[in-house]
Amino acid sequence: MEINQILANELNIKESQVAAAVALMDDGNTIPFIARYRKEATGGLDDQVLRSLSERLAYLRNLAKRKEEVAAAIEGQEKMTEEIAAALAAAGTLAEVEDIYRPYKQKKQTRAGKARARGLEPLALAILEQDPAFDPPAAAEEYITEEVPAAEDALQGARDIIAETISDDAEMRRLLRSLYLAVGVVSAEKAADAKDEKGVYAMYYEFEELLKKIPGHRVLALNRGEAEEVLKVRVGVDEGRALGILERAYVKNDSVSAGHVKVAAEDAFDRLIAPSLEREMRSTLTEQAAEKAIGVFSVNLRQLLMQPPVKGMVTLGLDPAYRTGCKIAVVDETGKVLDTAVVYPTPPQNKIEEAKKKLKQLIKKHGVTLISIGNGTASRESESFVAELIRELDTPVHYVIVSEAGASVYSASKLAAEEFPQFDVSLRSAVSIARRLQDPLAELVKIDPRSIGVGQYQHDMPKARLGEALGGVVEDCVNSVGVDLNTASAPLLTQVAGINASIAKNIVAYREAEGAFRSRKQLLKVPKLGPKAFEQCAGFLRVSGGDNPLDNTAVHPESYPAAEGFLKLCGYTVADLQNGAIRNIGKFTEGQNGKKLAGELGVGLPTLIDIAAFLQKPGRDPRDELPKPILKTDVLELKDLKEGMLLQGTVRNVIDFGAFVDIGVHDDGLVHISQICDRYIKHPGEVLKVGDIVKVKVLSVDLQKHRISLTMKI
Repeated sequence: MEINQILANELNIKESQVAAAVALMDDGNTIPFIARYRKEATGGLDDQVLRSLSERLAYLRNLAKRKEEVAAAIEGQEKMTEEIAAALAAAGTLAEVEDIYRPYKQKKQTRAGKARARGLEPLALAILEQDPAFDPPAAAEEYITEEVPAAEDALQGARDIIAETISDDAEMRRLLRSLYLAVGVVSAEKAADAKDEKGVYAMYYEFEELLKKIPGHRVLALNRGEAEEVLKVRVGVDEGRALGILERAYVKNDSVSAGHVKVAAEDAFDRLIAPSLEREMRSTLTEQAAEKAIGVFSVNLRQLLMQPPVKGMVTLGLDPAYRTGCKIAVVDETGKVLDTAVVYPTPPQNKIEEAKKKLKQLIKKHGVTLISIGNGTASRESESFVAELIRELDTPVHYVIVSEAGASVYSASKLAAEEFPQFDVSLRSAVSIARRLQDPLAELVKIDPRSIGVGQYQHDMPKARLGEALGGVVEDCVNSVGVDLNTASAPLLTQVAGINASIAKNIVAYREAEGAFRSRKQLLKVPKLGPKAFEQCAGFLRVSGGDNPLDNTAVHPESYPAAEGFLKLCGYTVADLQNGAIRNIGKFTEGQNGKKLAGELGVGLPTLIDIAAFLQKPGRDPRDELPKPILKTDVLELKDLKEGMLLQGTVRNVIDFGAFVDIGVHDDGLVHISQICDRYIKHPGEVLKVGDIVKVKVLSVDLQKHRISLTMKI
C-alpha cells in the first residue's frame, strides 16, 4: 500500500486530503498555517489531525527507507528471493523488517557462529532433516577435531546452529510475538534488600497482570520502581505453549534427530527468543505508555495554556516562602513591573503587621485589585495572611491561588536574566506568578512545558518525543489565539508559525529601533524575515490601531482583496472594523449564495466563512469565552474540611486514574475516576479538562497524609 493510502486508512480521511497535506508540508508550510489558511486544499483538517499525520508520515517514510536498506543488504549477499521481497513489502512495522533481516545481519561471535566456523553446519542440517535412519551420535564422530574434542561437543555445536536457525525464523517470531500480546503476563516482585520505607511500590511487591490489559500508568510505575531498584519486573508467557509453536514447526517425528531438534528448540526459546521478546515487549509497553502519557500531558497543557486571561487588573504577585520572606511584584494591566518588595509575614519572622503595612501601601499606590499567590511552600500561611489583609482594606481586592510550577525554572533561566537583569531570581518568580494570572499563555510559553506540572511521569518520558509533542501544543495554542506584534516578547513570537528564535529577536530589535509596527507589511523589513516566513506568520500577528484595520484580524493578507470586496457587498467598509459595527454578515456565506459569492471573490467557501467570522470579531481572543478563575476573598484550611461538605473547585490536573481539584486549601483533592460521573468512562479526560470549574463533595480527609478524597457524584 502507498504511504498516502495507509495514512488515509489510519486517520479515516480521504486520500486526496492526505496528498494535499503532505505536499503542503513538503513545501515548507507550517501546521498552523495549513490548518487555518489552506482548508480548501486539505478539506478542513485541523491542527491535531495534521500533527498526527505528520508524525505517522515520518514513521512510514523511515520504515520505507529501512526496507530499502535491508533489501540492499540482502541483495549484496546474493540471498534475495521472491519470498523475502514479498515479506519486506508486506512488513508494517520496523520490528517485522528487523525479523526478516535477522538471519542476514552480521552478528557478534555467537555459539552458533563458532560452531559453523568449526565446520559443524553440515551435521546441523542433517539433524534438521530428521531422517529416522540417520544416527546423530555416529555421524558426530566424523566431526571430531582439535577444536571439537568429542562427539557430544559436535552435537552441542549442531544444536547451537539449529537453535539460532529457529531463533532467526521471522515467522516463528511473528507467532510468538502474537502469543505474548495475547496471553503474556507482566509480573513484579520486591527486589532483595530493596528500600521502600514509605511503601510507595507496595502494591507491586507481588504483582501480575495480562500484558494486553495493563494500563500505561502502571507500566510507568513499574519502570520507575525497577529504576529505583525496589522492584524486579518480568514479562513472560506460558513456556509450554511457546514451545508447542516451535515444535509444531520444526519437530517432524519421533526420531533421534527429532529429539536433538526438540532440545535445540527449547534452547532457542529460553536463551535467544524469550529474552529478546521480553525486551521487545517491555520496550513496546513503555513506548505505548509514554505515548498515552504524552497524549494526556498534551491535552492538559493545551487546556492550561488556553485558560482565560484576567484582563484589565493591576495585579500583585506573591511568591510565598518562610525564612527568606515572601517576594512581591506589582504589575500593571499589560504586565509591566511597577514595584517590588520583600515581606516577612510567615514563620520564623512572623512580621505580620509590618507586611500588612507594606502591602497596603503598594495596593493604594498602584490601584491593585487582584493578588496572585503561588501555591508552593508557605502558600497556606500566605493565603491566610492575604485573606486577613483583604478584610482590612477599604477597596475591593480579590486573590487567586495559581500553580507556580515552573516559576523557579523560569526565574533562574537565561531568558529571565535577559528580561529582568535588575532583579534577583526570587523577584523574577513573583513577576511570573502575577503575569501567569493575567495572561497564562504569554507567560507559560517561557517555561519548558515539562516543568509546568500537568502531566504524569513526565520526567520518565523520552525527552525528544515529549518536547516535540508539547512544543506542537504550545505552537497550536499561540497561533489559535494570535499575538500582538507590538507587545509580544521574543519567546512568544518564537511560537508563531514561520518565526524562529533568530527572527523573533530581530522583530523585537526592529520594534525597539523603529517604534511600534504600523502594519503587517513592515515585517518584510525585518532582517531574515523573507516572503515565505511572512506568508506563514502574518495571519497570526495582530497590529492594533495600525494603518489597516484588517491587520488586527485573523484575515490573512493574501485574502485582503476578498475581505474588502465581501465587506462592500455586505454594505460595510474596512473602517467599520474599528468601531465594531459589523454584524450578521455570516448569513451571506450560507447555501448556494455563499458558494457563488466565494467564487466571485476568488476564494474558497471555507475561507469566506472564516473571513466573515474574523471580521465580526477583530482582535478576538477565543479564551475570553471560557470560565474565568474563581476570585476569592477568604481562606479555607484543610482542618476546616468535613465529610459531605459541598465545594466549588478548579481542575488542576487530569491523569489516567482521576483528576486533582483545587478547592482552596493548600493540597489539591483527588476525584478518582470512579467518582467523576455515574456512567462508565475509560479516561477522566472524557469528562474533565484542566481549568474546569466543578462542584465536588468531600468524601474523606487525611490530615496526617494531607490527602483529600472528593466526589463529583452529588
